[in-house]
Formats: sequence, C-alpha cells, structure tokens
Amino acid sequence: MTSGEITSVGTAGAAPEHVAGRGAWFKKLPVVHQVRQSVGLQRGMLIAGLVLTTLFVLVAVFAPLLAPYGWSQLRSGDGVAFGAQQPPSAEHWFGTTVGGYDVLSRVVWGAQTSLLVVLVAVAASIVVGVLLGLVSGYFGGWLDRVLVVIADAIYAFPSLLLAILLAIVISGGQSSMWGGILAAALSITVVFVPQYFRVVRAEVVRIKAEAFVDSARVLGTGHWRIMTRHVLRNSTRTLPLIVTLNASEAILTLAGLGFLGFGIEPTAAAEWGYDLQRSLADVTSGIWWTALFPGLAIVLAAMGMTLMGESLNDLADPRLRSRARSGQVAGAVAATSVEADASDPENPASAEHSEENPKGGDA
Repeated sequence: MTSGEITSVGTAGAAPEHVAGRGAWFKKLPVVHQVRQSVGLQRGMLIAGLVLTTLFVLVAVFAPLLAPYGWSQLRSGDGVAFGAQQPPSAEHWFGTTVGGYDVLSRVVWGAQTSLLVVLVAVAASIVVGVLLGLVSGYFGGWLDRVLVVIADAIYAFPSLLLAILLAIVISGGQSSMWGGILAAALSITVVFVPQYFRVVRAEVVRIKAEAFVDSARVLGTGHWRIMTRHVLRNSTRTLPLIVTLNASEAILTLAGLGFLGFGIEPTAAAEWGYDLQRSLADVTSGIWWTALFPGLAIVLAAMGMTLMGESLNDLADPRLRSRARSGQVAGAVAATSVEADASDPENPASAEHSEENPKGGDA
C-alpha cells in the first residue's frame, strides 16, 4: 500500500503553528491565551468575568462622559431642582434618591470611586506583602517567626471589623474624597497584606533551596541581587490570580464600610454602599429604584472579578489543565486518523475482504 493510496481524514489545510501568519502573536497574549486554553463551562465563566470586569473599568474611566450630572448635583442646568425619590423617567433614567441626587449619576461615579480604591489597595498590598514575604522567606530566623505570627494574627481577625477599626483611626469615620479613598484603601491593604506575604514567603522558601540559587551564592553574588534577580522573579507567578480575587473583595469591603456609615461623605464622592444604606427605608415604601441599581452595580462588579479570578485559578491548576488537554488531544487524534480506501482493488485489505465475502454481504 503506497502513500497515495491512503486517504487522510481531517488533516486538510493543516499547517504548522509557525506558519499561522502575523496574527500568531495575538494568540499568545495573557488573556487571549487563557481564553483559548479554557474549555466548556470554564470558558463561559472566564468570558463572562472578562466582559463584566471590562464594562466596570470602562464605566469608571469614562465616568465624566457617561454621567449626566455630578455625584452631588441637586439641580439641572436651568436651576430646577431634581426632587426627592422621583421615579425613573426621561430626565432621570434611574430616578432620584431620598437626598435628591440622580441615581444614574451616583452609580456611574461610584464605579470610579470603587476602581480607585481597588487600585490603591491592591498596589499597596502587593508592595508591602511581597517585600515582607521576600525578606522573611529568604533570611528566615527570628525575623521570619515574628512576621509569620503577626501575619497569622491579622489574617485570623475578621477583615470587615479590622477595616472598620482602621477607617475610624485613619479618617475618623468619614472624610473628603481622596481622604476617604486613601482611608478605605489603607484599611483594606492591612487585610490583604498577609495573603501576599504567605504566598510569596512559601515560594521563596522553596526557590532558595534550588540549585541555581546555590550556584549564584558560590559565584559570590550578593543577597540583594539573588533576591531580586533569581528569587523574586520565580516567586510572584501566582500573584495575578490573587489580585483578581482581592479586587472583588476590596469592592465588597468598601461597600460594607459605606453601608455601615464609615465610608465617604456623599458630597465628597459617590459610593455604592452609602447609597444602598440610605435606600433601605425606601424599599418598604415601594420605592425600589434607589436600592436596585447601586446593589446591582456591587453584585455585577464583584461577580465579574470573582468569575475571572476563579477561572484563572482553575487554569493554573496542572490537574485541571491536563484533563482539558487530554480531551483535546483525544479529539485531535480521532479527527486526524487515516483510513484505507476499501474500494481500491490494489489494496490488500480490500482484496482480503472481497475473498472472505464475495457477494458483498455480511460475513
């Protein structure tokens, strides 16, 4: 049987990956690579999380263009007051609050406040937690034991209660826009630092025992260069997964602070938790719009980041990734199998089949 007598199934148009064209680099981008790697329900969760998170970020960035009014504006451009608890209409798509603010404007500006708090809190947590985890895991000794005890004590403390305590200490409960954002971000930072500390410290303890670190020591490389060039690069690979999960927790913590009255003043900035707390009395009176839209914004923003973080966490698990990959390989093998042409008279398999069953019926 010659090569020309074999019919290939499913291999038409196959080409090596390096001949895919100039667009091949796009498939290797971080987010695109994860989407292509995911399968089934996991891909749906990841795409849903990306869509919700992207929508949240775009609304926050373009809040000055999307919001019809300011976050503390009570009158229109011609001086007419909005009125309190007005139902949704053409002038106010989401209605007005009990204080006379436009609900749509408060929701849009609240996205910007939440994004600023998330960025400041996560950035500060990464800097402090990674630095402490790197020093503690690399040097060890009494410093490592003290930092581990402190981190465990903070981690065991209720996060919301600790954030409330720190918000009161930092800003006295309420403050201006940037003062409230910094107070909320710093209070959330203290809650997040132990998570980054524990993850980075565990990776540093494992990596510093590797052969390439011992080789660097033998060559006379200093501690600072080993920590930054060799250990740090290999101990922060899982941080993007923690960032996405902590971002959703930061949104919920900020909303909890505002709901309990320890957030930002309404005239300083818009905040979803404060608006939700002020609308509790409206629900029993049949005024649903003042509570629905701020609460829906909190749920969608937190859910989007949670779905994205959980999906990325699953993709980082080698066991789940190997299962998905084995399923894809099995499908690819079935699609690229070869079959001999049974109608070819020169094919030995077809000749043998004809001898056994000359009439063409079942053997």
